[in-house]
Amino acid sequence: MADNYLESKFEELHNPAKKKTIIKQVGQSLDTLLLKNRSYRGYKKEVIVSRDLLERIVSVNSKIPSARNQQCLRFKLVTKNDGAADVLDNIKLGGALPELHLPLAGTEPEAFIIICSTLPESRFVGVDLGISAQSMLLKAVELGLNGIMIGAFNKAKITEIFQLPYEPLLILAIGAGAETIRITEIGESESHAYYRQEDVHYVPKVKLSDLIL
Repeated sequence: MADNYLESKFEELHNPAKKKTIIKQVGQSLDTLLLKNRSYRGYKKEVIVSRDLLERIVSVNSKIPSARNQQCLRFKLVTKNDGAADVLDNIKLGGALPELHLPLAGTEPEAFIIICSTLPESRFVGVDLGISAQSMLLKAVELGLNGIMIGAFNKAKITEIFQLPYEPLLILAIGAGAETIRITEIGESESHAYYRQEDVHYVPKVKLSDLIL
């Protein structure tokens, strides 16, 4: 054992290319965060999302990439006591399940991030919007929360109510999810529509072999 130890140490000193790289996992892996980052349409009322938590979520935008480094996105933070009910009155959730009238009573989200742009909509703004929204939702998951991207909302009313200086593009709802959500694997030709069975929300995702060209 001693000879092997000395031999390995000699190799480390005189042949650094053979050193082993040890990667230590700190916190949750990206795969874990991605799996937990589902679109929740119902939330636990007992968990209050503070402005401080919303600020921590928005803070990722000072670190993420930006197309042409334009950094055109701006954010309006809305909490339970600061206009959440007004946002709720002007959004739609669960468009593929209209018969359920989501969110269910008692599970409405009570914290939102309204994403605006200082520039007109374009493919470059769209790139920034996608990166920003996903990054913020991943940060929410890291903090033990959940969320959803909301594209169906009354832009004119939201702009008027919150006196926004820029056009709102997307709204994120943030809270502690109160639903059971599972991913199901499908082929690319199968239906992509999400559905619910026995209070479980299923999200079809195209399998890897069909994604790779």
